[in-house]
Amino acid sequence: MALETPGFTLVGLHHVQLAIPSGAEDRCREFWGGVLGMTELEKPPVLAARGGCWFRGGGLEVHLGVEEDFRPNRKAHPGILVSSLHALAERLENHGASVTWDDNFPGHDRFYAFDTVGNRLEFLQPTAITDAT
Repeated sequence: MALETPGFTLVGLHHVQLAIPSGAEDRCREFWGGVLGMTELEKPPVLAARGGCWFRGGGLEVHLGVEEDFRPNRKAHPGILVSSLHALAERLENHGASVTWDDNFPGHDRFYAFDTVGNRLEFLQPTAITDAT
């Protein structure tokens, strides 16, 4: 749903950017591409020279950019809507990620996990949707 204001309209979110340390691209590929099943995008050459990597899947685009003096986001995070939330939690745990369930968001089941460089991620599913698990 678009938000109309005088002179412009907010129509959606193009991408989320998370910081990563220099040289962590392969670890990020394993997590975002391998574990989550997202497709890596080719970065434009001028941006590829800066390092990092981009992924797209399920209507979500994540840009992972190299940041000097990297510190992972421990509080700030993207909230990623998921179907079959329990299946994702199981997949993450099977790949060594810790999953912390949190029932404090009305109308949703959700958990937190961290990517391979320590950025906090929230995965949530409306409670009206039932898992097959």
